Amino acid sequence: MTRPSHPTRFASTLDLSRLPWFDVRDGNRLVLVDDSVGPIIDMHTHLAMGYFRKLAVDLRRETPATSYYLPLTLPVDLDLYSNQNLDDAAMFAMKLDLSVLSLTGQGMRTTHTAPNLARDLRDLGIVYAVVLPIDMPVGMRNSDSVLEVAREYEELIPFGSVHPFDSDADSRLLTQRERGALGIKLHPNAQFVAPDHPKTVHLCGRCGTHGLPVLFHCGPVGIEPEAGRRRSQVFRYEKAMAENPDTTFVLGHSGALQFDEALRFADRYPNVLFELSCLGLPALRQVLETVPADRLLYGTDWPFYHQSLTLARILLATEGEPALRRAVLHDNAARLLGLRPETAAPLEDARRSAGGGGQEGGTGSEGD
Repeated sequence: MTRPSHPTRFASTLDLSRLPWFDVRDGNRLVLVDDSVGPIIDMHTHLAMGYFRKLAVDLRRETPATSYYLPLTLPVDLDLYSNQNLDDAAMFAMKLDLSVLSLTGQGMRTTHTAPNLARDLRDLGIVYAVVLPIDMPVGMRNSDSVLEVAREYEELIPFGSVHPFDSDADSRLLTQRERGALGIKLHPNAQFVAPDHPKTVHLCGRCGTHGLPVLFHCGPVGIEPEAGRRRSQVFRYEKAMAENPDTTFVLGHSGALQFDEALRFADRYPNVLFELSCLGLPALRQVLETVPADRLLYGTDWPFYHQSLTLARILLATEGEPALRRAVLHDNAARLLGLRPETAAPLEDARRSAGGGGQEGGTGSEGD
């Protein structure tokens, strides 16, 4: 079957409206207009986070617009890994926002709030978004903020986060699960600990014991410090997977710039799923062709990028394959999160059980 020819380079994110699935409303909102697409679950979003002092951003405050780290006005090439679309000014602004300004209540991060995320979800037909905090052993516990605010938004599904060096890691896992966390986020770069460190491997095992899937930031993205790049090499994730077969792992970004190395895990470890945010279109196509269809997940890395970027890539790569599209955009995530596949609801049942983290509902720089 010959697939329709579509552009992959755009003058801006809003210019994605040249694709048949999108349109621009009110001059600055890219919306999904194809009713055949959806429902959708986004497995990879963040809210503003604090690190070494109390978060100074009001996560409940709606602002007129969201400031994405990839501005809506910059050109977009869907064939590239998403961060390769940032120009020098945008890269500098992002790193400033995630470092110095993270100690303040200023910057783009003040727009990375729950109501702003919920607004974007409505525009793109996304019924749920998994919100991923990142915790350190000292300083601000971002998981507490996410678990608290997510209770006020039905469409936000909270994961927790525990640092492998936390002295009470196991009790924190249980507490977060009781508060509604449906999984745990680990980020070797942002948390300064490698995925093959014995404490990380042990923590992953405890997550499996408690029925909590682990969503790893996986792979180097090309803009992190050298030490972070060494920690996030794809080969370093295998130890945790091999030693914890009862834990479900989600590889955020599918290995990123080393996605081709991560693909070898698809055959070796049936407990590993691949989340697709940020991958360029050729890489995403290769992942779709290699990984079993029931182990692929849509994610976006909001607010680094508008959620339409990964959505557009998936719609292009699955054209003419409605079953694959439905699995990637919704059904696989619904199963992982313990939601009813047909409706992805009610979420409260999943939060109460808080043990449906496996693929069958029970197995079990922040910058990208």
